[in-house]
Amino acid sequence: MEIERLKQLAFEAGFSYAERLDGSTLKLRQEVRDMCGANTCGMYGKNLACPPACGSLEDCRKQVEKYSLGLLVQTVGDVEDSMDFEGMMEAEKRHKRQFTELAEVLRKEYPSLLPLGSGCCTICSACAGPEGECRFPDKRISSLEAFGIVVSDLCSRNHMKYYYGPQKIAYTSCYLLE
Repeated sequence: MEIERLKQLAFEAGFSYAERLDGSTLKLRQEVRDMCGANTCGMYGKNLACPPACGSLEDCRKQVEKYSLGLLVQTVGDVEDSMDFEGMMEAEKRHKRQFTELAEVLRKEYPSLLPLGSGCCTICSACAGPEGECRFPDKRISSLEAFGIVVSDLCSRNHMKYYYGPQKIAYTSCYLLE
C-alpha cells in the first residue's frame, strides 16, 4: 500500500493526524529507558510489553532497524485544563482502541508489522506478567517510550506537531512496516 492509502486508513479509523514515518528517524535513547526504570508510570516489571520484559534497548534497536517505513498516527482530544484527568483518559482510550483496530487491519497486508503505541499494552484487562507468559504475543503492543523513543523528537523529525495548545492532549503511536 502506498503511504497516502495508509494515511486514509488512519483517518477512517478515527485518528486526528497521520504522517509517513521515515525509519531512519527512529532514535532509541538510553535516558528514555532509564525513565522506565524509575517506574514513574508504575508498569516497570509488571507489563510484559514494558521494560525489562520487552527486551534490552539493543534488542529493541535490532527490531526497529528492520523497518525503513512507517505510519505515525495521533489522536488529539480536548481537555478543560492540565488537570482534566477524565478528558485525558477519554482521549487515551479512544486512541488505543483506534490503534489496536488499525493494527489488525494492517497486519493482513504487513504480517511483520511492529506497532509501537502510547502507554503500556492494554490488550488484556490484566497482564499475565511478570510471572506469566503473554496470552497474545502477536497482538502485544510496546510503547514508543519502552523502545527508548522521545515522542516529541519523532514527531518533529516526521513533520507532525506534538503540542496543540493548553486545551488539547495528543497521543502518538506508530506502525512500522516492511
